[in-house]
Amino acid sequence: MATDLLTRMKQAPVLCDGAMGTLLYAKGIFINRCYDELNVSQPELIRGIHHDYLQAGAEIIETNTFGGNSFRLARHSMANRVREINFAGARLAREAAKSFDVWVAGSIGPLGVKIEPLGKISFEEARAAFREQIGALVEGGVDILMLETFGYLGEIHQAILAAREVAPKIPLVAQVTIDEEGNCLDGSTPETFVPRLEEWGADVIGCNCSVGPVAMLDAMERVRAATSLPLAAQPNAGIPRSVEGRNIYLCSPEYMASYARKFVAAGVRLVGGCCGSTPEHIRVMKSALRVGEARAKVTSAPAAGQAKPAAAPAVPIEKRSRLGAKLAAGEFVTMVEIVPPKGIDVHKEIEGARFVKSVGVDAINIPDSPRASARMSNQALALLMQQQVGIEPVLHYTCRDRNVLGIQSDLLGAAAMGIHNLICITGDPPKMGNYPDATAVFDVDAIGLVNVVHNLNRGQDIGGNPIGAGTAFVIGVGANPGLTDLDEEIRRFEFKVEAGAEYVVTQPVFDLALLENFLKRIEHCRIPVVAGIWPLVSVRNAEFMKNELRVSVPDSILTRMTAAKTPEAAREEGVAVAREMLIAVREMAQGAQISAPLGRYASAVDVLEALGT
Repeated sequence: MATDLLTRMKQAPVLCDGAMGTLLYAKGIFINRCYDELNVSQPELIRGIHHDYLQAGAEIIETNTFGGNSFRLARHSMANRVREINFAGARLAREAAKSFDVWVAGSIGPLGVKIEPLGKISFEEARAAFREQIGALVEGGVDILMLETFGYLGEIHQAILAAREVAPKIPLVAQVTIDEEGNCLDGSTPETFVPRLEEWGADVIGCNCSVGPVAMLDAMERVRAATSLPLAAQPNAGIPRSVEGRNIYLCSPEYMASYARKFVAAGVRLVGGCCGSTPEHIRVMKSALRVGEARAKVTSAPAAGQAKPAAAPAVPIEKRSRLGAKLAAGEFVTMVEIVPPKGIDVHKEIEGARFVKSVGVDAINIPDSPRASARMSNQALALLMQQQVGIEPVLHYTCRDRNVLGIQSDLLGAAAMGIHNLICITGDPPKMGNYPDATAVFDVDAIGLVNVVHNLNRGQDIGGNPIGAGTAFVIGVGANPGLTDLDEEIRRFEFKVEAGAEYVVTQPVFDLALLENFLKRIEHCRIPVVAGIWPLVSVRNAEFMKNELRVSVPDSILTRMTAAKTPEAAREEGVAVAREMLIAVREMAQGAQISAPLGRYASAVDVLEALGT
């Protein structure tokens, strides 16, 4: 059957399975275990997962060998077991598939180490490691070689060369992982990496992991324009969210299934799921593809108010900043979000700040590497805006990248430079971003960070020692009124207020009932609420907000966005919805933060016209 894969793809899409690691973790396997070694020590466990995906309707099952190369296995002192582990993985999948008319794909992931020119591992060493793994998979009987989650073209090139040396006649699927903008992690665009993969000998080209269905569909449309080869798409089941201390992928099977049809309509011929996807996702995707054209086809929460040594009173909030003065006076405040650039050119951002200042906006809200993407320091951009535009910045400050020593140093520096408005947030985990192997810190979460800032305002360092004059930060926090577990969100909000939070900025508001409920729930600990307002730009944007960021977007708004037949009409409808939200929250909240999707500052200004500014 394997030799007919490419022929079959010309006739109808093929459905691959979903995540292996997600299910192993759900079954109680700790993340510090070597998952690949389970092929040898717990074969029935792996065989059972293969069987679940086969029963769900998968036409391709992947071996449990994503990390089965010598470099990754060396972390578990198993570098000498490459052949044993990969051969066992291939045989397990082969045995599970024997009564089903399916293909077995040998899963091959990155080496987990930097290769030249970024690291000390040479191209030759990398290629040798891939040859060793691929040889064992071929010996074990795989039908397809599946290169997955490669972020750097130099590395996937060596994997392709190794595959062609070892098994030149076996179909080769080459998949890269991308960021929200559709680019490979080394910055290569689809227009760059697709021709390279085709030139190097891939039979099927695609993307997997990192992002959810919306961003991947956008990328695959660009990939389709760059090649005539069959395409593969295996997105995550959305963006992981913390639910009761665990990272959970929240895209429903039905949502993934709706995007499976969209991928096929965009020209994708191999569809599946990556992190967070399960046999249930695959089962519903199978049904959706049958209906369509295809024939067959997925904290450290602190103890409340720990005792602190006596400290000096903080500067009154109305004397810390203009924003603080307006909040203290009960005036309605307006902010516009401006995201730092990926490079060093800040011309667009500075001009955007000038533009929104000219219409009376009070402050510029600057995120801190949102979605764990690598961007210019938001503190540097805040200083430039303050100096060149004369508008107050509101600095997002996250716990992701800094230990408590770095946090204190950064905040003291910001205060010395005259930056006085903060929003303290925990931060997105690196796994979400374009450097998923980056190390997170998270010495504290948002609640602990508020405690740190509160003490700095009172002239105390993180150890409770006097530092002289206190800082003068206006302390903001974030909240999401639309979370499924609102009780937990309220509990954390109470901790934030107790720690010293002085205002809160919400996630974008599309459902006024949820905001009203949130405001009632926080009456006992109410601080000024600044409502997030997001002018949608497309129905995909709306679906992304709802299903991957878990922002509540009512069906009525999705219907309105769907009815917009052109990009400009969609933008206008998104602005109209945002204006309605802004007018409604005007009497409920004490401010609004207007986002500018895709850097369209004019859209934010169009929304603000609803206030007559």
